[in-house]
Amino acid sequence: MRTVLERLTREYEAARDPDLAAPMTAYMRDLFPFLGIKSPPRRLLSKRVLDGVEKPGEAQLTEVALACWALPEREYQHFAVDWLRGHAEVLTPAFLPTAQLLITTKSWWDTVDELASDVVGVMVRHHPGLLSTMDAWAAGSDPAVGWPAASPRASEIPELWLARTAILHQLRYKAATDTDRLFRYCADNAGHRDFFIRKAIGWALRQYAKTEPDAVREFVAHEPGLSNLSKKEALKNL
Repeated sequence: MRTVLERLTREYEAARDPDLAAPMTAYMRDLFPFLGIKSPPRRLLSKRVLDGVEKPGEAQLTEVALACWALPEREYQHFAVDWLRGHAEVLTPAFLPTAQLLITTKSWWDTVDELASDVVGVMVRHHPGLLSTMDAWAAGSDPAVGWPAASPRASEIPELWLARTAILHQLRYKAATDTDRLFRYCADNAGHRDFFIRKAIGWALRQYAKTEPDAVREFVAHEPGLSNLSKKEALKNL
């Protein structure tokens, strides 16, 4: 893993572009500094970094993810998320504290959403015992507390991002979705004032509507607490 980290910092640093870094940082509300590497070239660099590297186990994934989270520029966190997504099937419940740390540290939608659907979601599917944790995360964000989308203070509310993760963790499940649990999470958080929760509810429902459109229509029609944003997102493609 030392080789991976040495290659990663060398390749990414060599590609630093201050002219691109400034607008990328501004787009993310100045929450994180950027090297200035856009996603397509960054992923090509990542392939070079991982060339010849053996398939990692959970310990190696944990080590690199935590090291990337300790680095300042956002591209390093994106590298970690991509690598975790590619090997999420090897992760066990022992990785959950690390996943929680990644979700609640340097939190914003660009890392949290992919961790939710492609890392935590895969873990829960392989280890159903983690459902109790999803239930706790979904219930842990106080609907009475919220800030508008323009406020970067949302990045400082760990419970918000855990709740968003729980709502989105079934995003790729399609017919395997636990409908009762999805609708319960959405109903329990329907009155939440924060944009990121309302948006997550609508997104999760819109995605499930591709599999069960009538069930989503029925839920939206009879759940009085849903915000207009959640309803609009849920029914966007119906």
